[in-house]
Amino acid sequence: MSNTKKYIPLIIGFSIALGTIIGAKLNFQDSGERIFATNSKKDKLNRLIDYIDYEYVDAVNTDSIVDVTVNEILENLDPHSVYIPVDSYEDAANDMRGKFVGIGVNFYVYNDSIAVIMPIVGGPAYEAGIRGGDRIVTADGQNLFGSEMSRDSIVSLLKGSANSKVTLGVFRKGQDELMQFKVRRRDVPLVSVDASYMLDENIGYIKINRFAETTAAEFKLALKGLIDRDMQTLMLDLRGNPGGYISAAQKVVDEFLEDDKLILITKNKKGDEEQTLATSKGNFEKGVVYVLIDENSASASEIVAGALQDNDHGTIVGRRSFGKGLVQREMSLGDGSAVRLTIARYYTPTGRSIQRSYKNGYDNYYNEYQNRYSNGELISVDSIKVSDSLKFVTPSGRIVYGGGGITPDVFVAKDTSIESETLEYVMASGYMNYFVFEHLEESRLLYKDMVFSEFLSSYEVPDSLSNSFIEYARLQQSAIDLSSYQGALKRYIKSALAGQLYNATAAEQIKNEQDPMITKVLELERARLVSVAQ
Repeated sequence: MSNTKKYIPLIIGFSIALGTIIGAKLNFQDSGERIFATNSKKDKLNRLIDYIDYEYVDAVNTDSIVDVTVNEILENLDPHSVYIPVDSYEDAANDMRGKFVGIGVNFYVYNDSIAVIMPIVGGPAYEAGIRGGDRIVTADGQNLFGSEMSRDSIVSLLKGSANSKVTLGVFRKGQDELMQFKVRRRDVPLVSVDASYMLDENIGYIKINRFAETTAAEFKLALKGLIDRDMQTLMLDLRGNPGGYISAAQKVVDEFLEDDKLILITKNKKGDEEQTLATSKGNFEKGVVYVLIDENSASASEIVAGALQDNDHGTIVGRRSFGKGLVQREMSLGDGSAVRLTIARYYTPTGRSIQRSYKNGYDNYYNEYQNRYSNGELISVDSIKVSDSLKFVTPSGRIVYGGGGITPDVFVAKDTSIESETLEYVMASGYMNYFVFEHLEESRLLYKDMVFSEFLSSYEVPDSLSNSFIEYARLQQSAIDLSSYQGALKRYIKSALAGQLYNATAAEQIKNEQDPMITKVLELERARLVSVAQ
């Protein structure tokens, strides 16, 4: 009893302190001199949320109010400071990490079941023996089919913690019994190097779709593979690449530049400047480089193009890039959400900023494509507006400009014909890939023993298949008449087939066969070789 009495003052003191804290949180009649207030601006927002939580007449989801508030705050800063809510964070983080934990399959929910489009090469499902066309019907005995199964619930059953095991029941055409596969979940790569192959005996091609944590390693491996095949000239395709990690872009540039060449300059709000220099680790410092860019090449893509252009190394081919010269850092907000906040500006080696102005509002900023389309810039180099006040000079004396993207050394107009625009829309819509998937559902055996080299050189898409797609597009409520575009349409169908039968490199190789920008680079390279020989 005496021991209990000894702790009574301590218990009372703790209770008073706790009551004071709770009272400060709940007493909305106080004078404004809040006991625990530390910052009036932060406290104002906290107090408003508390008022709504405890006093507002109707029940309100204050989480959604906070999300809206955070977004509105960021919208007053710049176009690239963004909020990542809790329900989007995992996907965003995986995309930038370049990997996720799972079994590694691309699939459609088809006829109320999971139909594997293709297992990710090197992933757990691929190594276990699962193949394109398989149906995953059970996971650890739980059914994965039926009209009530949503994609989210399917994904949650297939995903799991690293090294956990799942037993999959798989139906495969031609097999009488359900097949069982034990798969150990682990990191599955989200590949950022879409394609890597030789265009001819001397010229290699690599396409990077974004700059993630794994990009530099992927690129180095692809580059080495092409160098081992005696590549002398590299075509680096950064078209449509929205950027990503600056560190990944710096490592890619380092493969081309000699030791101590300047890659990038960053400056923060205090004026602190940081320079990034090339190291001696480059594997292609003596090789010839062409970098392909377009109006959708942004951020880290522009770092690569700008660093090579400002060091007079390589040739930039295409159209003026997006124009993003701001640096973001991801910061956790403590509840599973995060913010990517602009913390610095970056400058190319000559000292130019390529950030476009956003003073005319975000709508104008993100309608830049339409502006360039309207003013003719996408089809004529003479329509690109540059400012003499933003003129910079490279070490060899070439003039380059800041103020809004990287202007290419060699301009290639965008094909704005109805045919090209129509087919771009068709490819973006997803109709093509789903149509090809359904075709393979019925006819996969036709391609069973066809290796890619044979498919590339000999396979021709029959009229019946392209006509079927035209009809399929109509049934999908597409109002577009594709009947006059048979040639290009067949190439796109063949590319989609290659992607689902073989890999992304195979698809890209076929799609690139009549690409105007690649054709231009081949012309430039032939002219260069003639000049060198003279």
